[in-house]
Amino acid sequence: MNLSTSHTKAMAAPAGLDHCPFMPTYAAPTVRFVRGDGCRLWDDAGNSYLDFLAGIAVVGLGHANSEIADAISEQARTLVHVSNLYGTEPGADVAITLDRLLGGGGQVFFTNSGAESIECAIKLARKWAKREHGPETFNIVSAFGSFHGRTLAALHATGQPAKWEGFEPLPEGFRHVPWNDLAAMANAVDSSVAAVLLESVQGEGGVNPATAEYFEGVRRLCDERGILFIVDEIQTGLGRTGEWFGFEHFGVEPDVVTMAKGLGNGMPIGACWARREVAAAFSPGDHGTTYGGQPLAASAARATLAIMERENIPQRAEHAGATLRKLLSALDGVVEVRGLGLLLAAQLAPGLDARAVAADALVAGLIVNAVSATSLRFAPPLIVSDAELAEAVDILSAVLRSHLSEELS
Repeated sequence: MNLSTSHTKAMAAPAGLDHCPFMPTYAAPTVRFVRGDGCRLWDDAGNSYLDFLAGIAVVGLGHANSEIADAISEQARTLVHVSNLYGTEPGADVAITLDRLLGGGGQVFFTNSGAESIECAIKLARKWAKREHGPETFNIVSAFGSFHGRTLAALHATGQPAKWEGFEPLPEGFRHVPWNDLAAMANAVDSSVAAVLLESVQGEGGVNPATAEYFEGVRRLCDERGILFIVDEIQTGLGRTGEWFGFEHFGVEPDVVTMAKGLGNGMPIGACWARREVAAAFSPGDHGTTYGGQPLAASAARATLAIMERENIPQRAEHAGATLRKLLSALDGVVEVRGLGLLLAAQLAPGLDARAVAADALVAGLIVNAVSATSLRFAPPLIVSDAELAEAVDILSAVLRSHLSEELS
């Protein structure tokens, strides 16, 4: 009842309820945000915060971006939804832009979320593999430590067994191998495997980048054995790592790419891109979605992509990421900084609790999160300024000094 009461209050449910109206899938929040602007948020008490999580790598162009807001407003007054039985605008523009950014020659399926993009990729890989190799080819190989979503198939693709507990039996057809271990991958890929599914940087797994040697080796392996290479760019795509897509750091070309998060700057939209000859495995009726790519969400994505290209967002993320990495590396209490671009993790010194540090940073006006028990994740808006980077690190420095002094006392 105490959790229910605090959760009810924090989520601003009406007074007098005897239970919380929200399912208990998240802990009771300690802050309720009411307004945002750029890299800052304000709570219902008027307190200001630097947002260095950006809705978990979503709001890449900042909160309340006026150009995106105008695009959404205009579309809301024009046409919101008719279903995918009919053509609409501006989805075609978004699909064409994504295909161009991915090198061309592909096709796009729009979704509402990252997990749905993964589901599309899994279904496409199985359909393609059965056409190419026969009905016994359906397994998907992914890595331990990965995260691909919360739907049942995406959950089993996720290489974190603790997250499976309570939801078994999970769908069949998934295998997991150690991260960045090419020999283990080669042993796992037999004639029953349809595709390999990897993140370019394991985001929820602790912000662990792949190596170029690993991705190059997986690409060769997939080519040699006639299977698909799917890259999950849901958290890493669209400029976050300093390239348009994380796999570009490694010089490989995937067969299928999933994305979401940063695509709509907060509007729910995702996509699954595949090479045209792979996408041809789908026929009308094989897959679908009621809301995916509907005009309101697509208008936000079109505006988001236009701004990203105009502002050369990958270059800005690379510059800001290098600055943030340098500032974090100089802090007492930080022993390692890893990641790419503006998706970074600070590994804390032994004895420091990342969750407690993140909680105290929030009180001090900085939003980060504990991506593991010992490391903090930083994924600020890609428009973050050098002054805001310095301000955020100053806040974190004071919090870390407080925790370090407690350790010594």
